[in-house]
Amino acid sequence: MTRIPEEDRDILEKAIYLPMVLTVLNKDLNLINQSPFKLKRPYMELIEETMKVIQQELSGIKREMRVRRMKVERVQTDDAFTMYMFLYKGYEEHHNYFNPRLRNRVEDLLRYYLYQRFLRKDYGKSMKA
Repeated sequence: MTRIPEEDRDILEKAIYLPMVLTVLNKDLNLINQSPFKLKRPYMELIEETMKVIQQELSGIKREMRVRRMKVERVQTDDAFTMYMFLYKGYEEHHNYFNPRLRNRVEDLLRYYLYQRFLRKDYGKSMKA
């Protein structure tokens, strides 16, 4: 059983997933740059701007983790699982994540950051405020 409240666990998991999303986007950016696309710039700009948004969010996550005295570290990886150590207000917990689950969650986050965040009805309102 975990001592970490759900809200704090979500923050810790974002600290796992967002760097993975950035890694994927960075690799994709390099592939686009080397590809024979006729017009590369729009794709590159989309990825670069998406990376900026994710980096800003990750910066906020890291700041929040410092305030709440939380830390996450990858401990070990094998073919099926990746183990992370969560340090939470003096407590240490180990959590195993199924690698396909990590990949699927990163894919979901890619979808969200690349286009779904623009589909939210409140997006235009929040941009004006």
